[in-house]
Parts: sequence; C-alpha cells; structure tokens
Amino acid sequence: MTRRVAAAPARRISADEAAALVQPGMWLDYGAVLGQPDAFDAALGKRIGDLSGVKVRSCLSVRPRAVVEADPEGKHVHWVSLHFSGYDRKKHDSGLSHYMPVNLGEIPDYYRRFIDPVDIVVIKTCPMDENGYFNMSAANLWHGAVIERARCVIVEECATMPYVMGVETGVHVSEVDYIIPGDNRPQPELPSAPASEVDRAVARLITQEIDDGSCLQIGIGGMPNAVCSLIGESGIKDLGIHTEMLVDGIIDLYRAGKVTGARKQIDTGKIVATFALGSAYLYEAIDRNPDFEFHPVDHTNLPHRIMLNDNVVAINNTTQIDLQGQAASESDGHRQISGTGGQLQFIRGSYASKGGKSFICLSSTFDKRGDRRSRIVPRLTPGNTVTAPRSDMMYVVTEYGIVNLKGKSLPERALALISIAHPDFREELEREAYAAGMIPRGFF
Repeated sequence: MTRRVAAAPARRISADEAAALVQPGMWLDYGAVLGQPDAFDAALGKRIGDLSGVKVRSCLSVRPRAVVEADPEGKHVHWVSLHFSGYDRKKHDSGLSHYMPVNLGEIPDYYRRFIDPVDIVVIKTCPMDENGYFNMSAANLWHGAVIERARCVIVEECATMPYVMGVETGVHVSEVDYIIPGDNRPQPELPSAPASEVDRAVARLITQEIDDGSCLQIGIGGMPNAVCSLIGESGIKDLGIHTEMLVDGIIDLYRAGKVTGARKQIDTGKIVATFALGSAYLYEAIDRNPDFEFHPVDHTNLPHRIMLNDNVVAINNTTQIDLQGQAASESDGHRQISGTGGQLQFIRGSYASKGGKSFICLSSTFDKRGDRRSRIVPRLTPGNTVTAPRSDMMYVVTEYGIVNLKGKSLPERALALISIAHPDFREELEREAYAAGMIPRGFF
C-alpha cells in the first residue's frame, strides 16, 4: 500500500464547510457499507440543488442518501453503486442509481489502474486513536486504495463505530485533509433473515459435506444463516473463517466454540473478513477483539489468496440457474437487484483450494405475483446476468437434493439439475430439455 501524504496538516471543519468544497462536475467517493458518511451527506444534500454534474460512487448503502433524496429527478447528482442494497435497488428502479459491474476483490486494482483520481473521498471512521489513526471499522474493503488516489480526503469521525483489528485498517492523520464530526447515531443494522424450512432443508444437505477444520465463506441470506445454525447444532469443530462479509451467523459459531482457525494455512487462528454488516450483537463482538482481522478486499476475495487455505467451503445463493449450470444471482432480466460481489471469486478460489468445495444454493421455486415458478429453468430469463459460468459450477443445492456438476456433460447436467427441481416442474423441464436437444433421445 502506498501512503498518501496530505499537502497540509489536517484541519477540523464542520460538515457544512466540507460540503462547500464540492464543485460542479466533481467525482466524489462515499466508500462502502458502514463507511459511508452521514453528516457530510446530509450537508451536501442541503446544497445539491445548487450544483450540477456531481458524480458519487458508493457501495451497499445502509441508510437513505440525502443527496439522492434531495434530487428526486436526478438532475444534479449521478449515483453509481458497486453493489446494490435494498435502498440502492429501489433508487435504480426509479432511474436514480446505476450499477458498475465488478468482481469485488478486484476493486482496489480498478482504483489504482483504471479509475481516474477521485476529487473528494469521504469515509466515516472511528475517532482518531492515540497513534494518529482513524480506524475504518467494519468496512476495510478498497478504502485504502481510494484514499491513495484522491485529491482530497475527508474523514467523518463517529464514536459509535466498532474499532476493529487487522491489516491496513486505519487512515493516518498525515493522509487526511479535513476532519469533520459525525452524528454518532447507532450503526445501521441488518439482522440475519430468519431461516425457513426450505432454508433448513438446503442447509442440512450442505452441512453433511462440511468436515472438521474446513475454512468457511458464508454469504448473506437465510440459507447461509441456516447453515451456520445447523453447524452450531452439529459435532463439526475447528472451523476456520475466511470470508468477504461477516454476518451474525458466524458470530454464533464463534460464541459456540466451533471456530478456532487452528487448521488454516494463512491468518491462522484468526477470523478474517473485509467488512461486516449485521446486528448490534455482531458489532459488539468485533469491537477491539483480536480474534477478528479485517483486511482489504483483495486479500479476502482474490482466488489466489483464497486457495492458500485448505478445505475452503464457499456457500452462496443464486436466484436462477439454467440446465447448463449457469447461475444468475444478481439481476431479474435487465433489472439489477444486487451485484456480482465476491460470488464468482469464492467459487473459483474454493475450487482451487486443496479439498475445497463450492455450494450454490437456491429454493426450487418462488412466487411472482401469485404465480409459482421454478428457479431451475431451461434457459435464463432474457437479459439476466450470468454471475457464475457453467464451467465454474460445482455443487448445486435445493431442498430436493444436491448435485455436483464438475465432470458432467451437458446432458448429464440437465438431468442432474432436473432431479433437484421441484417435483411439479420436473416433467415440464425434461420435456423442454429434450425438445431443445439438451438431452438427446435415448440418452441415459
């Protein structure tokens, strides 16, 4: 990491004074998740109507953004997101938020090689510590790379953020141009979704494939959370954690004594993540806790780093998979609903890991305006983004079974996926597969 050196000693100013630095046509960076600024955003929202052509890059907004709310027709600000939250998705549906396709682990390199220097970056941090560092809390990600490339760096101090341990978790005061006070509200929470019976059925199948000493990556959602719950109830022990996002379910495993990290080959004994988003229970657990390490996202997500641990188990969701094994996990046709995130990189990194396994899980059906539909389909919805190519797919799991697509021909894949579809749709899927030539007549 190359440390930036500010042109002059950092000055303490108000949020309104910081917002006054923004000029028409500037590129701003709000960082990601808990690191997105609140006081600065509110101040800029008050004057956004006087500006034009302001562009803001962000990721996973966890609160409404004042600059967007103050510009409901999108005349003054262009909002770009590297991964949609529910809020970002709603704004996208209104034409106010726009997605940038990324593999999350590559983003530091994008800033260093391909993205023009940012005019102003504003990151919410813990208050400056005794060594002159502003801890970036549970949002390490690519913030260090943005700061390296920014013309102006502003930190917004917030006393309610958890102080985390790890690598490159702090911004030194010598890198900072301005310091502004935050509003010190409690941090936004995203408690894990309750697991349904379908989630638990999928989790039971996955848990049977997890061995003592496995190193887990857990995605967001009810199914991965259900896996954590069932591991907690099982005899599985000595688990490691090397993940992108730290969720409540991992804290449950840690509290239950299931996670030691003793068998990890890198970051041994540490629970490793690049960001956290969950409940206050999670934030309390990681605060100044040396068992947890937060690293930049290129450490957690790049496949050649993931594979350095043995027996990596990656567990992620998808929303649709076709009979070739292509997983569409981030869009509904041309409507972006989330993002690629780290899914593809963890699929590849876990496969490259000695003894590693990748699981893509999904419920067999979903309801759309009262119409029950299969998530396993002959062909993807037109416009749907392929998040994971067919060549990368390993285990696919529904509540009706688990199949491994590695080493299977296209006809074998189609038959395997039909076998774990909802029984009500299997005959129709098989008929369409034969009609399309995906399964040759007489093939067994």
